[in-house]
Amino acid sequence: MAFGNRLCSDGGAALKRIMQPVVYTLVAIYLLADALFIGLAKPVANWVAGHLALKKLRAWIKSLRPYPSLALFSVPVVLLEPVKPVSAYLAATGQVVSAALVFVSGELLKLVLVERLFSLTRTKLMKIPAFAWAYGHYRQGIAWLKATEAWKLLHSLKAAAWDQIRNWRGETVRRLALARDRG
Repeated sequence: MAFGNRLCSDGGAALKRIMQPVVYTLVAIYLLADALFIGLAKPVANWVAGHLALKKLRAWIKSLRPYPSLALFSVPVVLLEPVKPVSAYLAATGQVVSAALVFVSGELLKLVLVERLFSLTRTKLMKIPAFAWAYGHYRQGIAWLKATEAWKLLHSLKAAAWDQIRNWRGETVRRLALARDRG
């Protein structure tokens, strides 16, 4: 009997050693996708906040106590998180463009809603010890991710790509102006 338990526990340890890098990789990809999309979602959320006058809704959200705020905060996540597996299914069935559109639009919508709700309910959410603990660890994870060489490389590549796009745009505008002046 002891041998059977040992075999089972050793097998579990081996499986854990094999699966741990896979799980860490999947979590890193998940966090990286959210971190990349939040760069797009934050300006959109700020624009929405400045242009949509939903004063009554905003006042109602701000009036919520901590746990109802948490429940409201989780609604976009619960409703829009299934976008990822749906887009994976679409990609697996050969509908790559549809998969990309579903994924990008779903992620942006989710993150815009979460960003707006979080900005309205942050002080209340931080009164919930488990949420404050999880948020602290999330911030540590994001700080660690941004400190990695891979993140720094991607950030510099992104900056270089935006510089190149600006150069192309400037060159295109200059050529169009020259063509207009000649024509």
